[in-house]
Amino acid sequence: MEILIISGLSGGGKSKTASFLEDMGFYIVDNMPAAMILKFAEFCAGASGRYARVALVYDVRTANTPTELFEVLDQLETMEDTCRMLFLDAEPASIIKRYKETRRRHPLSGESDSLEDAVRREKEMMEPFRKRADFVIDTSRLSTAKLRGELLRLFGGGEEKGGMTVSVMSFGFKYGIPMDADLVLDVRFMPNPFYIEDLRHQTGLDKAVADYVFGFQQTQGYLERLEDLMGYTLPLYAEEGKAALVIAVGCTGGHHRSVAVTHALTEFIRQQGYQVSENHRDMNRGG
Repeated sequence: MEILIISGLSGGGKSKTASFLEDMGFYIVDNMPAAMILKFAEFCAGASGRYARVALVYDVRTANTPTELFEVLDQLETMEDTCRMLFLDAEPASIIKRYKETRRRHPLSGESDSLEDAVRREKEMMEPFRKRADFVIDTSRLSTAKLRGELLRLFGGGEEKGGMTVSVMSFGFKYGIPMDADLVLDVRFMPNPFYIEDLRHQTGLDKAVADYVFGFQQTQGYLERLEDLMGYTLPLYAEEGKAALVIAVGCTGGHHRSVAVTHALTEFIRQQGYQVSENHRDMNRGG
């Protein structure tokens, strides 16, 4: 079992970090006292792998003394579980700016003369946790996407592409462009099997139609260039932290050309190591 303690400054990005880790398969528990962590770890260990990856958010609200948590970490490290701590840090100016933008109250505002004083006091209180952490991420200048990319690098098995899902769909322009499409490809320039009597009632998934579509040099050349484009841009999307990418391939009715190209493109993307799905929105649509 893998246990990750998420600690850090208020306003440092713990909530966003927890959400991203949840997308990566972690079971998230917020605001858990140190005294309960061992019992919770024992419960998870006996759950037959259901809680194989657990992330516990631990912050100034529960951090009475560093010693309490550190004793728990020492005990966990003697067990078979992997236990590590991630600390979310940020410059005071960035923390103050975030609180002013959200108009939230700092957890120590009731004990401080100002927001600046509350941030300073918390930074001093949390410094022992920062020093003990296995990983420290300074979010001062990190966009949300860059934060997700950094988390994927640290906890996503080293493969950023594993954190992005790609959906490739075919569609017919006469039924409208899919609203959730990130990239739209128009393949209406390709020779149309609709005008071949034997192929009209088949689809792009049928071998005869695919052989016809890819039997032309312009189709083969387009697919080669499309694969080069995907091979270049997909890693950039993943690096930027994009969670899901939708590629829509359209022809006139969504029965033949777009289906054949979608199927071929999906297979190429799968060979590149991405999680990819294939969908043909209008393939079986009449008219």
